[in-house]
Amino acid sequence: MDTTSIFGLVLGISMIVLSMLLGGAGLGLYADLPSAVLVIFGSLGTTIMSVDMATLRALPKAMRKVWNRDKINVQEIIMQLVGFSESARKDGLLSLDDSVKDVEDSFLQTGLRLMVDGTDPLIIRRILELELEQLEERHGRVVSFFTKWATYAPAYGMMGTVIGLVAMMANMTDSSAIGRGMALALITTLYGSFVANVFALPVADKLMVRNDMELETKVIMMEGILSIQSGENPRLLEQKLYGFLPPKQRPAQKEI
Repeated sequence: MDTTSIFGLVLGISMIVLSMLLGGAGLGLYADLPSAVLVIFGSLGTTIMSVDMATLRALPKAMRKVWNRDKINVQEIIMQLVGFSESARKDGLLSLDDSVKDVEDSFLQTGLRLMVDGTDPLIIRRILELELEQLEERHGRVVSFFTKWATYAPAYGMMGTVIGLVAMMANMTDSSAIGRGMALALITTLYGSFVANVFALPVADKLMVRNDMELETKVIMMEGILSIQSGENPRLLEQKLYGFLPPKQRPAQKEI
């Protein structure tokens, strides 16, 4: 599990609940099922309307990325590339043919296969860059789903406010109806802000963090592949690839 996602969500909700309790009115005052249904499912329906089916199918996988740690180990990938570089310098690029079959990452496997097949470096770079562009576009569509939801939820909160005010004004002679209408008018605004700022926007931001991390890893792979093809010294390759990482994640400097 990703501790920052869990901790941040729990802390945010806890502070909201604490402020309600400190207000002295009790949590029950803020619970209103019609308001929740209107804001959550109404805004969700509008958001679904604005995207395509491919984006909806990608949502479960995206949500798993929000709550789970990224399993990518960049250091292992760098050492794998260094190992390929050493083999290529010793026995030639064709010696990697069997090793490519065991590579799990499809992006890395594609680049290595193109390299072993003797594809021009400029073509390899262009193919891999196109893959990166498509990856970023797919991720962007999923992120856009949550940013749109964060836009629609407060709007539905405002609609709930209008609905509550209309109900209140239509029953001015009934004091209980005035109270129900005012509660709906105010609580829907709260729910809209809650959906947007406690859930949708943080999820969108976390997905962008995951996107940046994955793109950085793919760039490391691409640079490693092109360096291997050019016959670069494995130690120089290692130093170059570790240059993409923060200093704390790099190993101790070695003699080249």
